[in-house]
Amino acid sequence: MLFAIAIFTTRSEPLPGPADVAWSVAAGVAGVIGISALYAGLATGRMSVVAPVTGVLAASIPVMAGIVLEGLPPVQVLFGIGLALLAVVLVSRVADETGRSGGLRFALLAGGAIGAFNVLIAQVSQGLVFGPLTIMRGTQAVIIVLVILVGRAPWRMKPLLVPAVLLIGLLDMGGNAFFIAARQAGELAIAATLSSLYPVGTVVLAALLLRERIALQHAAGILLAATAVALIASGASGAG
Repeated sequence: MLFAIAIFTTRSEPLPGPADVAWSVAAGVAGVIGISALYAGLATGRMSVVAPVTGVLAASIPVMAGIVLEGLPPVQVLFGIGLALLAVVLVSRVADETGRSGGLRFALLAGGAIGAFNVLIAQVSQGLVFGPLTIMRGTQAVIIVLVILVGRAPWRMKPLLVPAVLLIGLLDMGGNAFFIAARQAGELAIAATLSSLYPVGTVVLAALLLRERIALQHAAGILLAATAVALIASGASGAG
């Protein structure tokens, strides 16, 4: 949040209006619910169920909202969106040998909340990025502090983890900022679809850095994702 405030003050961004504040607060609430439900689902249920259900819902909800609010994109883009959703399913599916059951309710809540977050944060006024992000992060910080105080949950972490946690926070905020910018530059359905392909990057990085083996379904998902990006990019540029 402090990083967002610093960028907001240095780039002379306009102050968010009342509507922008409301959208940002709502997005902050949806975001913290979504990520909390995702972690709860991964902890209590099967990853092979929780991850793809969350990913598809988080992608399809803003896509449907974008189509309703902005109309149908070109057929080529629609086909690319369909391939991208299938790619998310294939890449998100992971082997789970823990034998845990359940987690579907958390996956549905996580996917719905994260999808709602994408729709809500996309409604801020043109040209506003880090102001809404500051409000959103502040809202999430207040909610987390209240949950810790009310539930008396442990919150201290090992000092060695602090740099990694800070880096994760910066990367997450950067992803949110680029999503807002992408939405303001184009259609919500396209921005949401392309941003939902982040599991592909995770699988590729795991293979390159951690030497993890890429399963056949993962390889198929990566190929579908590349095809989807090409179709969406060419269709969107042609429409423009």
